[in-house]
Amino acid sequence: MIKPRLSKNGHKGKREWSKVVVHLLLISSILMIGFPLYYAFVISTQSMEEATQMPQKLLPSTHLWDNYVTIWNRLDLGRLLLNSAIVALAVSIGKIVISIFSAFAIVFFNFRGKQIFFWMIFVTLMLPVPVRIISTYQVISQLGWVDTYWGLTIPLIASATATFLFRQFYLTIPDELVDAAKIDGSGPLRFLWSILLPNSGANIAALFVVMFIYGWNQYLWPLMVTGSEKMRVVVVGIASTIPAGTQPPEWNLVMAVAMIALLPPVLVVLLMQRYFMHGLLETEK
Repeated sequence: MIKPRLSKNGHKGKREWSKVVVHLLLISSILMIGFPLYYAFVISTQSMEEATQMPQKLLPSTHLWDNYVTIWNRLDLGRLLLNSAIVALAVSIGKIVISIFSAFAIVFFNFRGKQIFFWMIFVTLMLPVPVRIISTYQVISQLGWVDTYWGLTIPLIASATATFLFRQFYLTIPDELVDAAKIDGSGPLRFLWSILLPNSGANIAALFVVMFIYGWNQYLWPLMVTGSEKMRVVVVGIASTIPAGTQPPEWNLVMAVAMIALLPPVLVVLLMQRYFMHGLLETEK
């Protein structure tokens, strides 16, 4: 049966409706993601009375500076942000360095049990931190690393995900390039430093952004392994602003510290956005 042909106007009208639907979906997605952030910012600019009144105002108020200064002094936010920055940088850089070396060994060296080691690393993808947190804490406690930067960062450094991604990228390196490096007399470390690392820039940048946010958002492990206020990270500081008893939370101050804690990861994403997107596209290839 021959289907009737659509006229030019029919095709054009169909394309216009498709564009409208796509734009509505995109705008709806942006609103769903952006409105909670905007609402949190609005609450952070209000007084306690304004933040708890009903119906809630959806426009910023005039207490922004008072709220941010109050919560900054109350929590010693400078110290918390410094601790979070140290943890995020150590975890992201450590993960990348270890993953580069482990992927380099798996791809370019032949040794007995190579595949077994790779699958042992890969299986750890299925063991998130909360599953092994008790045994990890026992090890850290025996080493005397509780309430130290070592205890905060070392258990989070190994990354099966990053190792897997670097392995997949190194598998795309042509054999001719490896042979040319050998003919030129390059040793393994020179080959890694002069050829692999310059070609891994986009992947390193993308992983750095992802791992920095991962390290910055850690809550459970820092909560367990730190006891003193001077070693707390900012995410734990946010939780400490919500009282455990019947006293109502000061939501304006809670949202103020949440807004401050949000700024460093956003800055990292904005500064490395170009490399981040390029790295994701390279990973997809």
